[in-house]
Amino acid sequence: AVVSTQSGHYGRDLRTHFKTSREVAQAIKGMHLRKAQKYLKDVVGKKQIIPMRRFMGGVGRHAQTKAFNTSGSLGAWPKKSATIVLDLLKNAESNAEVKGLEVDSLVVEYIQVNRAPQMRRRTYRAHGRINPFMCSPCHIEMILTETESVVAKEDDDAPKKKSKKKEARARARLGAE
Repeated sequence: AVVSTQSGHYGRDLRTHFKTSREVAQAIKGMHLRKAQKYLKDVVGKKQIIPMRRFMGGVGRHAQTKAFNTSGSLGAWPKKSATIVLDLLKNAESNAEVKGLEVDSLVVEYIQVNRAPQMRRRTYRAHGRINPFMCSPCHIEMILTETESVVAKEDDDAPKKKSKKKEARARARLGAE
């Protein structure tokens, strides 16, 4: 019998912006499930912010972003993307429960956001013209992995390796004294 330690979920053609969803996904990658859920709930309530790292054109600067290592303190509170990712996390959690995994030890190991085919509408312009009015939906897939309990690192009494250059410098100092 193969025992699986992973649980996942896939959302297709989600009606939320690809760019904000990508930033939300990168913000929770590597987080524990409970921490990610609390973080996204805080984002919806504007208590915490999503740092905008790649898609940051026209994004405002906010003081909350100083907590992250981002250039220019650029961040936003993408409510729709955060709630959709929160729903996907909830679904992946229930998938893990069905598989018999320990829910409190799940980590968002893998999360990926892809562009979905654009949906087409039209907007009416001056002088009887019509322009396209497209939306940018996305596909989101994630894998939650069960982690083992953290084991303390044992202390090694072995000395650290030095490079040959550092050893030569140390010898030179000893020879000069």
